[in-house]
Amino acid sequence: MIKTVSDIELKGKRVIMRVDFNVPMKDGKIQDDTRIMAAIPTVRYILEHGARSLVLMSHLGDPDKDAEKVREKAARDGKPFDMEKYLDGKHRMKPVSEYLGAKLGRDVVFLPSCMGQKAAVDALPDGGVAMLENTRFHREETSKDPAKQDVLARELAGYGDIFVNDAFGTAHRAHASTATIAAHCATRVGGFLMEKEVAHLAPMLQNPPKPQVAIIGGAKVSSKIAVLESLLGNASTLVIGGGMAFTFIKSAGGSIGTSLVEDDYLETASKLVAIAKAKGVRILLPVDHIAADKFSADAKPVAVDDVNLPAGLMGLDVGPKTIALYKEALQSAKSVVWNGPVGVFEFEAFSKGTEAVARFIAEATARGAMTVVGGGDSVAAVNKFGLADKMTHVSTGGGASLEFLEGKILPGIACLETK
Repeated sequence: MIKTVSDIELKGKRVIMRVDFNVPMKDGKIQDDTRIMAAIPTVRYILEHGARSLVLMSHLGDPDKDAEKVREKAARDGKPFDMEKYLDGKHRMKPVSEYLGAKLGRDVVFLPSCMGQKAAVDALPDGGVAMLENTRFHREETSKDPAKQDVLARELAGYGDIFVNDAFGTAHRAHASTATIAAHCATRVGGFLMEKEVAHLAPMLQNPPKPQVAIIGGAKVSSKIAVLESLLGNASTLVIGGGMAFTFIKSAGGSIGTSLVEDDYLETASKLVAIAKAKGVRILLPVDHIAADKFSADAKPVAVDDVNLPAGLMGLDVGPKTIALYKEALQSAKSVVWNGPVGVFEFEAFSKGTEAVARFIAEATARGAMTVVGGGDSVAAVNKFGLADKMTHVSTGGGASLEFLEGKILPGIACLETK
C-alpha cells in the first residue's frame, strides 16, 4: 500500500506534484475537464493542510510528434505552418492553469518553463499555487539517456520538499517528472487519485470477489496478450470481443469475411484458448454479428445469424445472441473488469453491443458486484452512454490501467514510499 498525502506532515512544506492534465484541447479551450477535476481533491487537501507552496507539473500531448504530423499535412496542402499558433492551441499549459484557478477560486501562477523557475517558486506567497509549462517541451523528460533525464528531474525536485504523484495516467512511464524525480526527494507519496486507482485495480488481480468476469475487447490481440494471460488467473469467464475476436474465430476454423485479423497471432489465440480450458475458464466469443461491406459510419448494417461471416462482409458489432450470452454471464458476477469495446461503438449503427455491455455491468454494480472499467475506449463508451457513475470505478489511465492489469510494476508507483 502506497503512502499518500494523508500520511505525512504538509504544514510549511513545499510540494512538487505530478498531475495528469493531458486534456483534449481545441483552439486553446479545454474540451473535457475530467482529469483536472479528478486531481482537485488532492490539491485542496495539500493547501488546506498548510503547505508552504504547491507546484504542479504535467505534459499536454506530445508537441514534437504532433507538430510534425501537422507540419507535413500543411506542406501537402500547400499551407503555411505557424508553430507558435499550433502550440498555443493544443500544447500550452497556460489555459489549463487559468481553468484550474477558476475551479479552485484562487490564483494559479503560470511558469513558462520547467527549468530555471526556482526564484519564481520561492517568491510564491504562503499557500501559493503554480503550474509549470508542458513537461514535454523539454526533451530530457522522455529521454532514454538516464543522465539527461536526471538533469530535468533534479531541477524539478528543487521546487519542493515533497514529491506527490497523482498522475496515474502516466504511472507506466519512466519519465523525469513521473519517476526519476523521486530519487531526489526525501518524501515521495501518492495523491488520492493514485490511491483510488491502486485500491480498485489491485484487487482485480490479487483476490477479486468471485465469480469474476473479464471482458477484453479492442482491435488487436497483439496489444492484449499480456492482460489476457494475467486475467486468466482469476476469471471464471473471459469475454473476447471487438476486432480481436476474429483472430480467435479464425484460429478455431471459422470464416471471418473481410474482418480485421492478425494472422501472425492465430497460434497465440489457440494457445490462450487451450490455457483457459486447462484452467476451467469459460471463453465467450461472438456467435453472431452485425456486419457491413465497409468500415464507415454510414455503412448499412447486415445481421449475420451465425459465427461465420460470408465473403465481402466485416463484423463491426456483436449480434443479439451474443448480447444474450453477455447478459447471462454477467448476472452472477461478483466482480467485473472491462477493457476494450466489443464493437465499433463510435458508429451509431454498430454501438448496440458495447452499450449493452455497459448497461449489464451497471446492473451488476447495482447488485453489489465490484466493477472496474479501464482503458481509454471503454471509458469513452461508458461516458457516451451516461453510465460512468454506475460503475464501482472508472480508471483515468488508459495505458497505465492496461499495464497494471497485465501485472506489470509501474515506475510512477514503484518510486513511492509504502506504508
